[in-house]
Amino acid sequence: MSWLLAFLGFAALIILHEAGHFTAAKAVGMKVEKFYLFFPPKLAAVRRGETEYGIGWIPLGGFVKIAGMNPDEKLPPEDAHRGYYAQPVWKRIVVIAAGPFVNLVIAFAILFALGFSLQEPTSIAVGAVEENAPADGVLEPGDRVIAVNGVRVRDATAEQQREITESFERFSCEGPLTDGCRATEEATITVERDGERRTLEVRPFYDGELGRFRMGIAFELTDLVPVDSSPGDAATWALDRMWFVTERTAEVFVNILDPETREQISGVVGSYEVTRQSFEFDTRQALGVLALISLSLAIINLFPFLPLDGGHIFWSVIEKVRRRPVSFQTMERASVVGFALVVMLFLIGLTNDIDRLTGEGFSVR
Repeated sequence: MSWLLAFLGFAALIILHEAGHFTAAKAVGMKVEKFYLFFPPKLAAVRRGETEYGIGWIPLGGFVKIAGMNPDEKLPPEDAHRGYYAQPVWKRIVVIAAGPFVNLVIAFAILFALGFSLQEPTSIAVGAVEENAPADGVLEPGDRVIAVNGVRVRDATAEQQREITESFERFSCEGPLTDGCRATEEATITVERDGERRTLEVRPFYDGELGRFRMGIAFELTDLVPVDSSPGDAATWALDRMWFVTERTAEVFVNILDPETREQISGVVGSYEVTRQSFEFDTRQALGVLALISLSLAIINLFPFLPLDGGHIFWSVIEKVRRRPVSFQTMERASVVGFALVVMLFLIGLTNDIDRLTGEGFSVR
C-alpha cells in the first residue's frame, strides 16, 4: 500500500503543478495543445476540445504544451493570436509562475494543517548507546535525563539542548585534540532509572569528524504532549518550516561543488523511497515529506535557467527590460547551462539514491 500511496502523492504534485500552468494559460487565452502526466513516449491519451490529455511512459515529471512556445514557430492564422509569444510579457510570467506557485500553496496548506496537530516533548531520555563508547555499560537506553554537566533538564527546549551541547566545550585532552582522545575530566549525567535517581560519570572522547566531545549516546525526546495551536501559530510554524527548507536548498546549490554538500542531494528515486517509507511509518510524517518535496520543486523550478520555469520568467523579464524580444537562438545557447544543471542534479541525485538504497538506507525513522 505504501508504494501506491507514494506514487499517488508524487503524481498529485506533478498534476497540480502542471494544472497551475494549464489553468493560467487557459485563463489568459493561450491555446493549450497537450496536458501530460509523465514524459513520452505516449502510453495513453484522449482529446477533449483543443487539448490532448495523456500519460507518458517515463515517470519523471509532466508537461503542458502551449502553442507558440518557440518564438519562431509558425501558427495557423486562426491560432496566431493565442500563441505563447503573442501574449504580453505579464501574461507569460503569470502562466509560467503558476506551476511553482501551486507547489508553494500545496506546501503551505499541508504544513498549515499539520500545524494543528503538533506535539512537543517535555523530557529527554537516553536513546541508543554506541558499542564500546565511553557511555557503554554506564548509561542505558530509556534512562530519563535529569541533568548533564550541571545543566538541569526541566523540559526539552531547543535552548536547553544547546546548553547541554555547550557544556562539553570545556573539555580537553592531554596534548593536542586528536580523534578518539579521552577528556581529562569526566562528564556528569544525572538520570532516573527504575524510579531511582543516579548521578553517573563518563569520560567523553573527542570526535574529530564532528569537532566536539561526546559520550557515545543519542538523546531521545520523550513524553510528547499536544500543542494547542491557533491558526496564527499553525501559519507561523508552516512559514518557518518553509523558510528553513528554502535556505537549506539554496545553500546546497550554492555549495554544490563541495563533496559533503553533494551527498545531501536526492533524486526522484530517493524522494519517492523516503515518501514510501514515511507512509509505512507515519502518515503525518509522509504528508510532511510531500509538503517539503513540493516546496523544493517550487524552489528548483524557479532557478533562472531554461528549461526550468525560472528560465522562462528570466527571459520574459529581459525582454521587458530590453523592450524587444530575445532571439530563440540566444535562449537556446543560454539553455545549455540549464540543461547541464538539470543533468548534473539528476546524476548526483541518482548516484546518491543508489548508494543509500544499497547502503544504510534513508534513515526515515
